[in-house]
Amino acid sequence: MGIKARIHGVRPDHRMSKLGTSQIYHQGDGSGLDCIELPVIVGKNLRRIRLRQGLSLERLAKQSGVSRAMLGQIETGKSTPTIGLLWKICTSLTVPFASLIAVGNPEGIIVLRRDGSKLLSSNQGQFTSRALFPFDSERRTEFYELRLAPLYCENAEAHAAGTRENLVVAKGSVEIAVGSARPTTLREGDAMLFEADVPHAYRNLGTDEAVLYLVMTYAQMIG
Repeated sequence: MGIKARIHGVRPDHRMSKLGTSQIYHQGDGSGLDCIELPVIVGKNLRRIRLRQGLSLERLAKQSGVSRAMLGQIETGKSTPTIGLLWKICTSLTVPFASLIAVGNPEGIIVLRRDGSKLLSSNQGQFTSRALFPFDSERRTEFYELRLAPLYCENAEAHAAGTRENLVVAKGSVEIAVGSARPTTLREGDAMLFEADVPHAYRNLGTDEAVLYLVMTYAQMIG
């Protein structure tokens, strides 16, 4: 998998350039966080987590399969990995993806505006995942909005052991494949719970965009 990706400030109607890789970007400026800061935030969080676990760059490179040079560039904010590569690092560190893009310390009532959301995107925006929760509080669950382009299939790597996904289809018809099990077809209003510590995939069966809401539950408290 390629490792060239960029963090962008993206308007809802923005068309991304062809990268052939997955991306993470910040949509709009409603949160007050400049999109240019995101590579630095990812780098600082990665370095903090790595040092907290007592890992050198060399050991993390061997453990994750990501080169020391790339890890160093990520930590210094000079490079941002693809979603797949970042998941490899997170799985190796046994931390959720969200822990690498966490910022701030909100308290009390929290409002997450659409124009200030953080999106994960792959294959030129054919799949997007919008976080519907704050990243910096202790939790065992995370809540996402998933959107799949017509007839598109998004393949996901296995998450940490004990991770579960519970999703509901808000729009369209999709097929969910989990490990070696027979794929399951879900229509609008259908829900599904499955163990996500094996490779899995989400396929849009229709000619219109499909929308899903996903709750991810981890085996241990995170944050």
